[in-house]
Amino acid sequence: MPTDARALNERALRNVEVLIERSQYADAIEAVGDINVPATSQPELALRVLFAESWARMYVGDLALSESLLERARSLAEAPVFDDAARGEALFRLACCRSKTGRTSNAILLFTEALRLMGSSDGLRARVLDWRSRCYQVQREWDAARADAERSLELAEAAADERGRADALFQCSLIAERGGDALLGRFYAEAARDAYAQIGDRGAEARILNNLGGLQFLLGDAAEAVALLQQSFALALEVGNEADAAQAVSSLAQVHLRCGAPQLAEKQARHALTILERRDDYLDELGNVHLVLGRALLDQGRTVEANQAFAAAEWTFERLGSRSHVAAVWTAQGDAYRLLGDVDAAADLYRRAAEALQDFHF
Repeated sequence: MPTDARALNERALRNVEVLIERSQYADAIEAVGDINVPATSQPELALRVLFAESWARMYVGDLALSESLLERARSLAEAPVFDDAARGEALFRLACCRSKTGRTSNAILLFTEALRLMGSSDGLRARVLDWRSRCYQVQREWDAARADAERSLELAEAAADERGRADALFQCSLIAERGGDALLGRFYAEAARDAYAQIGDRGAEARILNNLGGLQFLLGDAAEAVALLQQSFALALEVGNEADAAQAVSSLAQVHLRCGAPQLAEKQARHALTILERRDDYLDELGNVHLVLGRALLDQGRTVEANQAFAAAEWTFERLGSRSHVAAVWTAQGDAYRLLGDVDAAADLYRRAAEALQDFHF
């Protein structure tokens, strides 16, 4: 490749990578289409192109094409010109894509192998640990999730990687919230928000605002929770991310349901569903919306419709592979059967939920 052509491709690719860093994924996909790099003559550049396009497509929900691109990247990285660190990064990115499709156990194996190959690169290791922590959270392995998130934060700070630090803070916030410590969760979330604002990632800032809204509600401030969720919704729309906007609407539905407004919660949940039903990379939120919808219908006495929504939530959470989410659905189904007067069926469902969550089996 002529030197001037290579320089043009380098500049174009760097522009794509900057767009991805700012969560402008649709723009990145459009821009990467103008880059044509032959893998035979410029394999290093070709690998970066595959990494960039696959990452952007993963975040717009095109998981099948993203995984196909990453399989090509993994194959290309096996060439002698690449070292183990490049092979580790290829495995890391493939694991991220698989985690979004619910293949959590496989993703953990790939993340672990990626760590082995990556050596001493603090920045890359921080990212792998951050994503593996997410998988451990799905599997309710809280000690492992916390250890990975905290180690990711340490490594990101050592590498002066502000994005890695922000992502690790986000995971620390989620783990604290799931552990029942909403105050600590808010502390981490506010720090993550400041970090995302500093690097100019408004898409990630919209996502953390959604979580902050939920934390404020758990801390008893419903009005502030609604304000934060509305900010999240507006910012997600501003950056062109409909799915994150729908996630904020889903959270608003949850708040309104718990505040005694099931009709409004139903309307908001149905609106969120029109977007999230098209996104296989938002399985957790899709299941949550079905669950909120079912609860809202149940509060209105529409038990048959509620059970249909609960069935959709159960199927979605089974795909995600999260026992705690499935247990929440069984509890909701138990409430529905109790209202119908079928106490035995309700008791069976409550028992299933309790058994799914217990850690002591013998």
